[in-house]
Amino acid sequence: MQFGLDVAQQRMPWSEIVDRVHFAEDLGFDGAWGFDHFRPMYGEGPGETFDGMTTLAALSGLTSRIRLGLLVAGVTYRHPAVFAIQAMTIDHASAGRLDLSVGAAWFEPEHTQLGIPFPSTSERFDVLEDTLEIVQRLFTGEVVSYEGTVVSLRDAQVQPRPVQRPHPPIWIGGNGPNRTLPLVARYADVWHAWGSPNSLREPNARVDELAEAAGRDPATIRRATSLSLDDLDTARHHLDKWVDAGYHDLICGWPEGGRAQIEAFANLVLQT
Repeated sequence: MQFGLDVAQQRMPWSEIVDRVHFAEDLGFDGAWGFDHFRPMYGEGPGETFDGMTTLAALSGLTSRIRLGLLVAGVTYRHPAVFAIQAMTIDHASAGRLDLSVGAAWFEPEHTQLGIPFPSTSERFDVLEDTLEIVQRLFTGEVVSYEGTVVSLRDAQVQPRPVQRPHPPIWIGGNGPNRTLPLVARYADVWHAWGSPNSLREPNARVDELAEAAGRDPATIRRATSLSLDDLDTARHHLDKWVDAGYHDLICGWPEGGRAQIEAFANLVLQT
């Protein structure tokens, strides 16, 4: 089992973000996860919010072991080819510690405020599919021409290739049966889902079916979910259930109890 810690990267100064990531690394967490938004999503007024991808680039030089990722990078914020080049750069800067998660984006207020186009849900998923295809092809280092639904490439090439081969692990989050799960089956190295082991039994079976239809071994798609640390007895109970259900990655939320609660979890689970 791999454990990541959501460092709750909003409404805090840069020094606190760095401190939380160092805290997670020192405790033995496998990954540190930020978010990819340009303004806080709760509370009133403005607040410190740093760009997700450049945050990962900076953190790659300030850490040595822990893996780095965002839950999740929104496809509306960056052109797919630019996103691929940014990811390749972070992968090199971190010596192969990037987890590349990507999603269709959903937080309309920041798009409206910042003048970022916010297409329909259907078109955002079209862009997501194009992005997944484009980053995988560009990561090969070969010359790529691609006719996408929204984004196309003409004789494009990105060098160097990523450190991780064939590319950084691609995470896709969500349970949507019509668009998300087919993309998970085709492209995901890791599927991050929300729910309980019982509620996800049917989506899990569906991903397996879709992966086999796409010519993939379902066992190559790692299963991930989130874990609350607000109550440690409950967290340990849920952890056991996720292990029994075959899940490989758990992203732990930053609890109300703060660092003391996280240290208690680390002593209970990570250091035993």
